[in-house]
Amino acid sequence: MPALEESLHAVRARIDAAARAAGRDPATVALLAVSKTWPADDVRALTGLGQVDFGENRAQELIGKAAELADLPVRWHFIGQLQRNKAAAVARLGAVVHSVDRTSLAQALGRAGEAAERPVDVLLQVDLGGLEGELGARGGADPAEVPALADAVAELPGLRLRGLMAVAPRGEEPGPAFARLAALAERVRADHPKAGELSAGMSGDLEEAVAAGATIVRVGTALFGRRPLTSPPDTRVTPVTRASGAPG
Repeated sequence: MPALEESLHAVRARIDAAARAAGRDPATVALLAVSKTWPADDVRALTGLGQVDFGENRAQELIGKAAELADLPVRWHFIGQLQRNKAAAVARLGAVVHSVDRTSLAQALGRAGEAAERPVDVLLQVDLGGLEGELGARGGADPAEVPALADAVAELPGLRLRGLMAVAPRGEEPGPAFARLAALAERVRADHPKAGELSAGMSGDLEEAVAAGATIVRVGTALFGRRPLTSPPDTRVTPVTRASGAPG
């Protein structure tokens, strides 16, 4: 518990310092605690320290934690790739979806929002580029297609367009990438004034994101520590030898 409290204080201090350095009110930057892979008890501990917003990147994990923590005033955010067949379940939780990157997903969420009689708050995920191939790809819509996607989302009664989200590209300084995102966000806001949220910045680059105008920073490692392995560290693998006929 003391470790989480210390980490939360340190992250909030970084956000405050970054905002003041950019001439901004620290209150205009929200902290989204990325709790993916961490137990519900850690979320419970942080809510006791005043943290409200938590992000998950897998629908099943989000659904499970939301059920376990239903007694708490948690505001859930979905920050991963969302399959259309999970849209209804995420919508029923009232989660803010940060990763809308195509019309088909928007339509599925829109139908879910209408069925739940509660519009789903969404952000459009933007691909900021980076190195060619898998190492540079962070997901999202092509920036050139974002204005049209924003228009399409705004027409769906089951959705509320809240802004843009992006991850800094690998192999590039985050500052210029976030500046491109901010310019695109300004263009979208010109047509959709209520789409004022800019979700950008993580543990290693939140200062650059705040300088570019981020209103939400998504922090996991700096709060919780390094994530646990997805499989046990002592998993046994039977060695393959030349005698078995394997190529060498």
